[in-house]
Amino acid sequence: MKICSVMKGLYCRAVSDAEPKFVIQEMTLPDVLTSHQVRVQVKACGLSPLDFKLLRDVGMQRDLIPVGREVAGVVLQVGPKVTFFQPEDEVVGILPLDSSFSGLCEVIDTDEYYLVQKPEKLSSVCVAGALRDGLCAYSALHTHARMAAGHTLLVTDGASSFGLMCIQLACYHGAKVLTTSHSPQNHTFLEQLRPSVGVQDPLVARVIPVYNSSSDLLSVVMEETGGLGVDIVVDSGVHLHEEEEEVESEEKKLLPHKHDIISVLGVGGHWVTSHQDLQLDPPDCRLLYLKSASVSFLNPEVWTASSSQQGRYLHILKDIVEKMSSGLLRPQPEEAVPLYEATVAMETVQRHPKKKAVVQL
Repeated sequence: MKICSVMKGLYCRAVSDAEPKFVIQEMTLPDVLTSHQVRVQVKACGLSPLDFKLLRDVGMQRDLIPVGREVAGVVLQVGPKVTFFQPEDEVVGILPLDSSFSGLCEVIDTDEYYLVQKPEKLSSVCVAGALRDGLCAYSALHTHARMAAGHTLLVTDGASSFGLMCIQLACYHGAKVLTTSHSPQNHTFLEQLRPSVGVQDPLVARVIPVYNSSSDLLSVVMEETGGLGVDIVVDSGVHLHEEEEEVESEEKKLLPHKHDIISVLGVGGHWVTSHQDLQLDPPDCRLLYLKSASVSFLNPEVWTASSSQQGRYLHILKDIVEKMSSGLLRPQPEEAVPLYEATVAMETVQRHPKKKAVVQL
């Protein structure tokens, strides 16, 4: 079967020193699939902010950058050497950085190695909106921090979509979880979190409010850990300097200071940071050295940017969708937006990286 048609997708035209512009462009499907390619009819696509600095660093500067990479859909056609899938299989995956297709095209071509089977009971909208956060949580806790049962974990901003995935995954593996809340509503939400199956104890051992003028993060963590500190800290950004507070937004003012993070780490602890430009001064390094603690940088793009651990990456994706299907991982529900609102939704996501958006095709 040959399919040759023109598709419309969302792309970003990046202009230096100017706001990125999102435009609808036409994309032509090739007549024939290559050896390991799969043709997929997209049912839902998750939108995440574009990291222009990362794209420049890895040499992927293009006039038009495809938008929307977390996709869920149905296989229409497979290449001659494809072994993982058959037509009509439901699949989900994350398109690679160098993909020429926007996930908002009705039909896309991609290698079979970027996709996994989607469980039948898991909705396309749910998995497309949460797959990236699930991958980040797995990378932070398993790949970087080597989490094990009995560990104590601090997750900053636990009510965020990424933080919620970290909390649920850590509790499933028997870790004690502490988290911070950025508003009274988030505080109540986190205190009421319960597992979907098993014993109905709270998922979070202690919720620490940081939306007040003064934060008791260090004292509360030390109280909860008997003065030993936590084994793992996973942040969603940090403050580097005290004077930053005067110029930054209210949202960023709620981020912990790097010294607070280092102070709450226990001996041999792991700090997994999402802060790309983290700067550690000699006193910070000295404190980490005294604790024999480590710092890891969470870059979710590294899995698709390098093929050295492709099998492990696919195993992680498969485990995420299976746990979501069984209810062990319950992402925050996202209301899907129609395709004609995709441009506005992407502009919002690009300005506010913590906001999520899912487009239903």
